[in-house]
Amino acid sequence: MEYESHLERAAEKKEEIANCFKRLKKKRPKNLDVVFHELHNEAFEEINCIACANCCKTTSPIFRAVDIKRISKKIRLSEREFETMYLKNDDDGDWVLKVAPCPFLGSDNNCNIYDFRPQACREYPHTNRKRMVQILDLTLKNTEICPAAARISVEVAEKFTR
Repeated sequence: MEYESHLERAAEKKEEIANCFKRLKKKRPKNLDVVFHELHNEAFEEINCIACANCCKTTSPIFRAVDIKRISKKIRLSEREFETMYLKNDDDGDWVLKVAPCPFLGSDNNCNIYDFRPQACREYPHTNRKRMVQILDLTLKNTEICPAAARISVEVAEKFTR
């Protein structure tokens, strides 16, 4: 997979990225969101999520009550049936998938519930959100899963370490 190089590079530079993110949390540069958003747009011009689908294969989004309601309605299950069939509570008490890969991931890497997927899936890898400084720890964790988050984080660390 051509995207492996982004994950490998971020793994090699993980300490450097982590140190940079710590400094960014302290300094809170005003242009941090702008830098992240520009790099996010550049990364997703190159990276095709469907070609990768690593997030769907290895992790679970958090399912909020509104997600459960919307998805269960669309797949014609009661909310309780949906929860019993697909979800469990994690250590934080959040609803997450019982299994990985995601049971809604098709063999072609397409999402079978794409139009009504959880908000966490819609926003992943969260590198175009406002107030990025607040989710730098999550972003660092996502460098292990998402080639785009890995590429973006390496480039952010390079820009803010110069």
